[in-house]
Amino acid sequence: MQTHETTQGVAHIVRPIGPISGDDADQLAQKCHASPSLRLGRLALDLSAAPFIDSRGLELLLDLSEQVAQSGRTLKLCGLSPTVREILELTDLLPRFECFDDPNAIARSYL
Repeated sequence: MQTHETTQGVAHIVRPIGPISGDDADQLAQKCHASPSLRLGRLALDLSAAPFIDSRGLELLLDLSEQVAQSGRTLKLCGLSPTVREILELTDLLPRFECFDDPNAIARSYL
């Protein structure tokens, strides 16, 4: 899976490119777990280029959410496609995340 990583303010934002499913979810997990921002609670995901997420992707989001929560924060997401938003709503997972329109809004949320 290709990803694009940026830092905006104190937020480290990972943007996966393509569906978050199967082995791609595992690759994304390795990349996120290697980020020091995860332990600081400042890791965020820009899902604007992820048109779909399956059960392995949802497990990844829950795992990252739990790890970010250890720092007293909530995992932040942005750029949810209608499909990804609907999947998160149908699984009752959407309330576990802070959702924003774009990476700039995530960066501003840390101020």
